Amino acid sequence: MHIRFWGTRGSLAKPGTTTLRYGGNTSCVEVRLNDGTLLVLDCGTGAHGLGQALLAELPLRGHVLISHTHWDHIQGFPFFAPLFIPGNEWDVYAPGGLSGRLEDTLAGQMEYAYFPVTLAELGAEIRYHALSEGSFDIGGARVTARYLNHPAPTLGYRLAAGGTVFVYATDHEPHSRHMDERTHLPMHEEDRRHVEFLSRADLVLHDAQYTMDEYAKKVGWGHTPAERATELAVAAGVKRLALFHHDPLRADDALDEVVAKCREIAVARQSALEVFAAAEGESLQLQETTGQGLRHAPERAAAPVALKPAEATVLIADDEAWAIRVISAALRSDGYRILTADDGEAALEIARAERPTLILSDWEMPRRSGVELCRALRASQDPALRAVPVVLVTAKRLEPADVTTAFEAGVTDYMTKPFTPQNIRSRVQAWLLRTQAGAGPADAPADTDGGSEAGRS
Repeated sequence: MHIRFWGTRGSLAKPGTTTLRYGGNTSCVEVRLNDGTLLVLDCGTGAHGLGQALLAELPLRGHVLISHTHWDHIQGFPFFAPLFIPGNEWDVYAPGGLSGRLEDTLAGQMEYAYFPVTLAELGAEIRYHALSEGSFDIGGARVTARYLNHPAPTLGYRLAAGGTVFVYATDHEPHSRHMDERTHLPMHEEDRRHVEFLSRADLVLHDAQYTMDEYAKKVGWGHTPAERATELAVAAGVKRLALFHHDPLRADDALDEVVAKCREIAVARQSALEVFAAAEGESLQLQETTGQGLRHAPERAAAPVALKPAEATVLIADDEAWAIRVISAALRSDGYRILTADDGEAALEIARAERPTLILSDWEMPRRSGVELCRALRASQDPALRAVPVVLVTAKRLEPADVTTAFEAGVTDYMTKPFTPQNIRSRVQAWLLRTQAGAGPADAPADTDGGSEAGRS
C-alpha cells in the first residue's frame, strides 16, 4: 500500500514561507494498492497537484472517498484535472444524509457565479455514492466507514489490504475529556469505539488541529488536540501516527514542537508508537502480504442511505424552556417530528405512548433524571424503548463516576453544554442514520487476525 500526502493543512489553504516543510494545501491523500487500485481521500486544494501528476497515466479508473463536504475537503474537486477527460472513470463516495445529494453539493460550488465549468460538463464518467457506516470492497481493499464527531455528517475510513491497515480519521473531536486513569482508555463509549476503529493499524492519519491548551477555547469545533490523538493511538496499539489537518495558524517550527510533545507522551506510556506530522509531498510504503486475512471484518454493507426526516420522531426532555426552544428550532429545520417534555416522568409517559426514534434528554430534571429515564426505558417490555438511542445533554462538569453510571444505565451518548445547533444536528443525524441502517449503539467492527482487544492486552 503506497500513500502520498498532497494536502495536510486544515480549514484553509495556507501557502507561504512558514509552511514550506509541512505544506499549505488542504486535505488530499493518494493511496495505491498492490493490485493497482487508486484511491483518493478527500479533495481539498491538494487535489490540484495530484490531478496534474495523474495526467501521465491516462486513461484512469479511480475512487474518491470524501470524509465530508466542508469546503476545505472539496475545494480542489473542480481543479482535479482527470475529471475533465473523457475515458476516465471515477466513483465518488461521501456521507449520505439530510444535506441533499452528493452531486448537488459538489455542483453548488461549481455554479457559474463561482466557477466557469459546471459539474455536468465534466468529461469523465462519474458515479456518486452516499454512504452510511459499514464495510465494502474497493479493489483489493476492505473499506470500513465510521461516523466521526464533527459539526457535519463525517466519515472516517479504515482501509485493510493484504494484512495492512491504514486509517484516515480527520475532522473528529473526542466525545469526552474523560480517560480511565488506570487503563488509559476513554470512558465515553463512542471514544472507546473510536479506539477500536483505529485498532492495531499500521498507520493512522488523525486530526490533530489543536494543542490541549488551545482546545479549551475550541470545544465543539470538531477537532482533536494532538496530545489526545496520541493517547488514542497508544490505546489502540497503532504502529505509526501521522498528525494531520494542521491549523492554518501553525508554522512549521511550532508544529515541530507539537510533534516533540506527542512523542514524549508515547514514551511516557512505554509505547513503541512512532509519531510524526504529515508533510505535503511525503510518500510512505506499507508492506502488503498476499494471503493474510483482513484485520477488520465487515459488520454490514455501507449501503447508500437517504435519511427520511418525516419518519423520524425526536423527543426533547429538558426543564429549561430556552433549551427546548433552541434544540427544537435546530432539529425542525431538518424536518423531524418534534415532541417535548419538561420533566423526566412526562418524558417517560410520552416515550411509552409515541415510541420516538431518538430521545434527547437533559441530565438533571425534576421527577426523573436523564439517567433514571434511560434506566426505565431499558427495563421496558417494549423492544423499541429498550433500543431507542438516548442522548443526554448537560451543563454540569461531569466526574468519571457520572460517566460510568450513565453508560451502565444504557445511555447511548452525551453532550455537554454549550453546543451549537450544528453540533446537535450532526450528532442526531448520525444516530438516526445508524438506527435506520440497522446498527445498534454496540455495533463495532471485529478483528479477525487473532489479536487481543486494543488497549486491554
